[in-house]
Amino acid sequence: MISASNAVSAYLRATQAATPQPQAETGFSQAAQSFEKLMNAADTDAVGAMSGTTETHQLVQSLSEAELALDTVVAIRDKVVEAYQEILRMPA
Repeated sequence: MISASNAVSAYLRATQAATPQPQAETGFSQAAQSFEKLMNAADTDAVGAMSGTTETHQLVQSLSEAELALDTVVAIRDKVVEAYQEILRMPA
């Protein structure tokens, strides 16, 4: 049976397996980095809550911020896909 500490350590190893290469700073890359920081903070707080080192209110706040950020990213993605589909429908 897998213990909680084994699951946490396996999760941490998996998230560190592939590190992205640094890119030039643009508005989009800064927004993506901010999103990544929010998601990493939520992951860290979730792992901390499982191990008992993070307080519950910090976990709830972090997860709420991550959910709001994810909703925003999904809305932006939907708009980009919609614009791309509109471009494809344009006559040549």
